[in-house]
Amino acid sequence: MAIKLRAEDVYKKCDDNIFDFETTQELSPLTGTIGQDRAIASLEFGLNLPAKGFNIYALGAPGTGKMRAIRTLLSEKVKQESVPPDWCYLYNFKNPDAPIAVSLPAGRATEFQKDMENLVNTLKVEIPKAFESKEYDKQRNKILEDFQQKQKEWFSTVEEDARTKGFAIRKALAGLIIVPVKRDGEPLTEEEFQALDIETRKRIDELGKMLQDKLDDVVRAVKEAEKIVKDMLLRLERQIALDVIEQPIEELKKKYSFNERIVNYLDAVKEDILNNVQDFKIQEETVPPMPPFMKIQREVSFAKYSVNVLVNNSATEGAPVVYEPNPTYLNLFGRIEYKIQYGMAITDFTMIKPGSLHKANGGYLVIDAMALIKNLFSYDSLKRALRSKEIRIEDVWEQYRLITTTTLRPEPIPLNVKVILTGTPFLYYILYNYDDEYRELFKVKADFDIRMPRNEENIIKYAQFVALCQKEEELLPFHRSAIAKIVEYGSRLAEHQEKLSTQFSSIADLIRESHFWAKKDGKDIVYAVHVNKALEQRVYRSASIEEKLRELILEDVLIVETYGKKVGQINGLAVIDLGDYSFGKPSRITARTYLGKAGIVNIERETKMSGKIHEKAVMILSSYLWSKYAIKKPISLSASLTFEQLYEMIEGDSATCAELYALLSSIADIPLKQNIAVTGSMDQKGEVQPVGGINEKIEGFFELCKIRGLDGSHGVIIPRRNIKHLMLKEEIQKAIDEGKFHIYAIEYAEEGLEILTDMKAGELMPDGTYPEGTINYLVMKKLEEMSELLKKKEKEEEKKNEK
Repeated sequence: MAIKLRAEDVYKKCDDNIFDFETTQELSPLTGTIGQDRAIASLEFGLNLPAKGFNIYALGAPGTGKMRAIRTLLSEKVKQESVPPDWCYLYNFKNPDAPIAVSLPAGRATEFQKDMENLVNTLKVEIPKAFESKEYDKQRNKILEDFQQKQKEWFSTVEEDARTKGFAIRKALAGLIIVPVKRDGEPLTEEEFQALDIETRKRIDELGKMLQDKLDDVVRAVKEAEKIVKDMLLRLERQIALDVIEQPIEELKKKYSFNERIVNYLDAVKEDILNNVQDFKIQEETVPPMPPFMKIQREVSFAKYSVNVLVNNSATEGAPVVYEPNPTYLNLFGRIEYKIQYGMAITDFTMIKPGSLHKANGGYLVIDAMALIKNLFSYDSLKRALRSKEIRIEDVWEQYRLITTTTLRPEPIPLNVKVILTGTPFLYYILYNYDDEYRELFKVKADFDIRMPRNEENIIKYAQFVALCQKEEELLPFHRSAIAKIVEYGSRLAEHQEKLSTQFSSIADLIRESHFWAKKDGKDIVYAVHVNKALEQRVYRSASIEEKLRELILEDVLIVETYGKKVGQINGLAVIDLGDYSFGKPSRITARTYLGKAGIVNIERETKMSGKIHEKAVMILSSYLWSKYAIKKPISLSASLTFEQLYEMIEGDSATCAELYALLSSIADIPLKQNIAVTGSMDQKGEVQPVGGINEKIEGFFELCKIRGLDGSHGVIIPRRNIKHLMLKEEIQKAIDEGKFHIYAIEYAEEGLEILTDMKAGELMPDGTYPEGTINYLVMKKLEEMSELLKKKEKEEEKKNEK
């Protein structure tokens, strides 16, 4: 039996007497999350389980409070956890292209960095000072004087021997040579030498060769001595430098003795300084005739003794939490920067920069899943890092270059992080079903619901949420009547009288808009009237397309009749969703029947303008028709169904009841009321099933009828199971209360047929027929007549063919 709904059936009010305060100024703000017990439990489980692969995906519709819940839980949890260590990169003296990664207790990395800076600055002063000391000069001069004395003695012996034999030592391009001389000491010319007799020339050649051999031996001995002297000077310099650097380096080694890698690094630093003492002796020299800006800055070489602090947790309290809004590869994994010098891109270990994974290491990293998927390399690299438990800083574009470039290969850093992805359910199930690695790495699902029960506890929490927004954003206080309206709007968003929406971003927007209208009204408190004003203006700002479509209907460009009766025609209801705004649109559905065996032809399907769900609904309609009227005799029927003036795809099964009524009206030639619109799906037994967008559908038809003039006959037929989803606007409640508009709720399809025709549907009798004067009787009678007529025509065709 159809139910005629009352005004109180189509809207569930919130009694503001439930609140024990006047305004939110008296109310404590909300703490925690509302209505997400399942999701919170999942988050707590995932955050507290340290096992590998138990990272979290928080899924839910936008605005359901995912980020607020995650922030709240993490803010409490990280306080109980220890601060992770600092990380820094050091120069690798054995392999400069592979910087060394070293961890230190929180805050100690910057301390070590300052210690190394102080060490280098001290050595820059003390080493040159040591080399300017008298002791160094004395030892150095002694070595040089001894060498010079010995060198002088060697050359003097050869020179004296040569002089007594009539020869002298002269410098030439090839070095020192022995040449014969005359009595006056001048060298013997070639002509003079040739003028001598053969015996004399032979004797001079022999003596010259012997003396040259002696001279060459002395030169070789001097060169060997020079090497020895150079080594002695280097050893002296090394000892002098060692006397300066040994104590400060030993102090640092003692200070950082708890870290073996730093101790080894300091030993390498000491050895490198001893091998490069000249860098400290002369810090800057100008090479003429270069201009001043071309000075050779020897300080550049000191960069290898610096410390690149990658992660500094000195100011961190508890475990770190990083929210990465733009998860590009470089933002996640860090980068190696370059600087252009003399037209070349150069880099070193001090130009290694950290990513979000470095900063979140030892804590938690929160990323938007869609943003992660959109960024090239990010998703695959994150999975690889979670599998290997280490962070590698790499040049990901290297494999795509035609020419390989030299770059650094920093040592990987061990990774210990809990990753929390946030996103939509659609993306979650795509990843879960199509990515095996995802299932192994993100084993915890935190599902945020879009609705919660509308009970007293949650209504109070709704009020506390309003108080939170009011105090955080310094809005006007909200009166309890305004909060009641917001609660009712929460039910409208949830499309359920016993539920409230958890899409708090939309609720927060309504709170801000209501504050705006109260402020504009010159009030100090936000009342229910201001919430209603905000809702009206929200619709007004978005309803231009709806108004244009309604204008087309009123101008009869789009034909929708709201008066009188028509055979095979009915008004169906659809919802147009623009994303930011949804509204109901009445559509004219027509049916035509004729002799034949084609069955029910869906014109939208034939023109490929019908979706699979709608095609299924038409097939269910055919099944219902045949099971209802082909009990004793088979029926033959050709019929067509269509949505008139439909120029886009149609999908869904909410028009099944309307299509059935139009089809039966056409078969039995019974007119249907055009002042009543229909929505509702049905199964093969004729039971009416609930549909979505019920509020928008009713309001769309009501607006059209209101403009044309309500006369008390207009109304809508809906599924009875949709009553609990009704949260209609106040204007419709008033029209129902005054008897100007009606909403009928039906459980079986035949109940709606009786409303549209003012006739009884008729119950099936034991003999397989329906009572006379009922709709079912007329339908069956007409179907039997059509079958008989079709048989008669077939027989006539057979006789004609035989003749």
